[in-house]
Amino acid sequence: MELIITAVFVLGYACIALEHSIGINKSATALITGAVCWGIFMVAMPDKGAVTTMLSEHLGSVSEILFFLLGAMTIVELIDAHEGFQAIIDSIRTRKYATLLWIVCFVSFCLSAVLDNMTTSIVMVSLLRKLIPDRNKKLLFAGMVVISANAGGAWTPIGDVTTTMLWIGNQITVVNIIIKTFAASMVCMVVPLLIVSARLKGQPIDLHQNDEKAKQNSTTSEGNTVLWIGVVILIMVPVVKTITHLPPYIVMLFGLGTLWVVTELIHRGKNSEDKDPLTVAHALRKIDTPNILFFLGILLSVASLEATGQLHYLAEKLDKTIANDSAIVILIGLLSAVVDNVPLVAAAQGMYSLEHFPTDSYFWEFLAYTAGTGGSILIIGSAAGVAAMGIEKIDFFWYLKRIGWLALLGYFAGAATYILQVALLHT
Repeated sequence: MELIITAVFVLGYACIALEHSIGINKSATALITGAVCWGIFMVAMPDKGAVTTMLSEHLGSVSEILFFLLGAMTIVELIDAHEGFQAIIDSIRTRKYATLLWIVCFVSFCLSAVLDNMTTSIVMVSLLRKLIPDRNKKLLFAGMVVISANAGGAWTPIGDVTTTMLWIGNQITVVNIIIKTFAASMVCMVVPLLIVSARLKGQPIDLHQNDEKAKQNSTTSEGNTVLWIGVVILIMVPVVKTITHLPPYIVMLFGLGTLWVVTELIHRGKNSEDKDPLTVAHALRKIDTPNILFFLGILLSVASLEATGQLHYLAEKLDKTIANDSAIVILIGLLSAVVDNVPLVAAAQGMYSLEHFPTDSYFWEFLAYTAGTGGSILIIGSAAGVAAMGIEKIDFFWYLKRIGWLALLGYFAGAATYILQVALLHT
């Protein structure tokens, strides 16, 4: 059974990667893969109730991510509908691609540490659609946003779901993870950034070339109001989560409801023709629903591997065949580009107790870095990448060819930085 499920997953993954070659939408493939994997598991197991319970538990975890993504994408779409990003666009004075790239990457890096990598990717890639008229340049910038957002999320306990897991599991502490992994995360971003910016050096850009609209339905003050309320909502998600311990998706949905009420009040005096494009209902129709279904399918597929023990078996195999802790952690990071980093980190937490590796030990800190940044190597290797893929329709092989090798260089450079830092400081 386990081998059949693994084979179905690999086949489905290959079809997703070859989406444009075979002409089948990746969302359809992901949904079929997830359903078939769980179907095989259900048929093969005598205890149907136990499988149903496991499926419900995994679906609950997956749904949290989906509702979070739905809320964040709707808020960003609503800000865009009100031309809220125009204030940010107007504040950027540079007319050079290289300079703009540094600004975008550092904003993504810092924003991801405060929000999370997926939300940051949604916000920044949506902003790039307004900033950059050239399609190829826009995709290049979007790829760099994925690298920067994942790097930024790796050095704080709220920047990435895996660091949050390690924090909640008592494997890391707030101050220590920031101090120990900041340099590695920064190097992970800067190395690809230096390479790409060198290529773009001297190339001019007309930032406002693609800002024209046939009709302006909202005023500048309305756009600024929606922008700042939306930004505050996104920033408050990790803050409220930390204070109340509510799941992030609950806070995000509350924020969406709040912004919904605000926009209804702002536009209540307008006629339906002017009001409709500025409503949450219209924003919900515009967000990329197929991408959300893709996320559902791929996460359910990975959940089937976890439920059948394949991921745990893989982790144990690594532990037995590779004696070096650093090599194991680096390999886990590389695997997170193919398999979701959440179950991989969960498997590592289950394998190694705090007696084996105490709080703030080398293993947990290094795992926070590798699991957070390894997903940048493939476009579907991280939530940030999946979000960018859905917004800009980024091709799997385009990303692999243009961005993947840059992310790999940054990943190994950051890993070397962390190992060197520990060796020099003896921490």
